[in-house]
Amino acid sequence: MPDTALLAADLVAITVLTFVLYLPRHRRRDLVVAYLGVNVGVLAVSAALGSATVGPGLGLGLFGVLSIIRLRSTELAQSEVAYYFSALALGLIGGLGVASAPVGLALMALILVVMAVGDSPRLLRRYRSQTVVLDRAFTSEAALVAHLEHLLGARVHAVDVQRLDLVNDTTWVDVRYALPAGGTGVAEDARRQPTAAGAAR
Repeated sequence: MPDTALLAADLVAITVLTFVLYLPRHRRRDLVVAYLGVNVGVLAVSAALGSATVGPGLGLGLFGVLSIIRLRSTELAQSEVAYYFSALALGLIGGLGVASAPVGLALMALILVVMAVGDSPRLLRRYRSQTVVLDRAFTSEAALVAHLEHLLGARVHAVDVQRLDLVNDTTWVDVRYALPAGGTGVAEDARRQPTAAGAAR
């Protein structure tokens, strides 16, 4: 049976994960409801059905089924997927009670710390990734990289050409780049928007 301390800790942890970490950084109300509902639902079901003998199998089953249903229903950013799995993991740890209370609490704290650090706006803040549509067909990767670096005002680390249209003279490319050391991110993006829009018709 689950420990009441773990049940209470899960409610505290999902509150911190959702309202302290996720919402101030991403501002999506629909996913706030999803994270809370998934966590509490998994907590309730696993607490009602879980036992020391069937707990691990039940946990993996719930994790897999809910993952497939949720991830197939809408497109999520990778950071939002991480929050989703964290909410699932917190609910399973709190509901199954297969670990001792100190171990369970430590695992919950570890999840929160990892998410707080991994999704911090200060971590790798100069790195960006986006899809760009160019009004030229680039058959040379070197020329493509040079054009993107001039357009974005940044150092391009990787390019993945998704579509090369020689008839309509366009190139669709997924580009990963880093802003200059003095770049502020939001200000740089705002400054570049008119240029990018003109080049990405």
